[in-house]
Amino acid sequence: MATCNLCPHYCSIKEGMLGFCGIRTCRNGNIVLLSYGKNTGLAIDPIEKKPLNHFYPGSQVLSFGSVGCNLACRFCQNWTTARSRELLLLKTNSTPEEIVDQAKRFRCRSVAFTYNEPIIWLEYVLDVARLCRREGIKTVVVSNGFITEEKRPIFFDQIDAANIDLKSFSDEFYQKYCNSRLEPVLETLCYLANRSSTWLEVTTLLIPTLNDSATEIELLSKWLVHNLGTEIPIHFSAFHPAYQLTALPATPAQTLFRAREIALSAGLRFVYTGNIDDPAGQTTYCPQCHQAVISRYRYRIDEYNIDTESCCRFCGQTIPGQFEDEQ
Repeated sequence: MATCNLCPHYCSIKEGMLGFCGIRTCRNGNIVLLSYGKNTGLAIDPIEKKPLNHFYPGSQVLSFGSVGCNLACRFCQNWTTARSRELLLLKTNSTPEEIVDQAKRFRCRSVAFTYNEPIIWLEYVLDVARLCRREGIKTVVVSNGFITEEKRPIFFDQIDAANIDLKSFSDEFYQKYCNSRLEPVLETLCYLANRSSTWLEVTTLLIPTLNDSATEIELLSKWLVHNLGTEIPIHFSAFHPAYQLTALPATPAQTLFRAREIALSAGLRFVYTGNIDDPAGQTTYCPQCHQAVISRYRYRIDEYNIDTESCCRFCGQTIPGQFEDEQ
């Protein structure tokens, strides 16, 4: 038996058995990753799909994922892979060198570990990330942030950008609907914003009646302002019935509009809506002159007004993030 110290579940895994995530086992007293180098396939996405709106906007990202997760979200939008323990779904084998070669071939500015939780395949993520860094390719993780204090810097210090999924601002929600806890996720957010060089954006999927109240959104927004600062981008996304919560309705657009207004009123400067048609909620505005510096329609950029110094072309205000030269 061995204890896995990768995430706060601290699974004690018997020889040959699986941990909570479904892809880590114990062999000869050591924790082993079963899915190293295996993935469900590669895709080329716009970086805005992760979603990341302040990290090389308009660029392409090579995306790939594996199976398993260290949370058990009843509303999982990628449940066919994230909740699966079936390694036969992993039909593609890719060495770190092959990932880099594919990113270069398709002129992707970055690669993204996504579709399921990257934390649980840390060994592979780190090998790919280190090679990408040597080759000038950026790396992105789309993560739930549920990781231990000792592994947090080891994992994220090799990553250039992260979108952390803050499921709710309620520990009761995390326990009931995710089989996990809120506090480690908040600690990850604080680490990324205040102690790392990883670019950070946050996403909250608003689920009708469960985490979409004005009170919770206000508390969440004020916590972000106080602990992470006013310039952290947050994305409020619409829920679509999935997995074990198919009886709930999809999130009304008005709920996202209201959440955005609450967050802006709390002091957050970059608040976005997702999974709906809302050009205003997907456009980046200068916090000083309030002009549109990046006009978007879903994942498409229609207008770009950030100069080579990452400043607003209208007033010269610096826009936080990482940007290419002129579009």
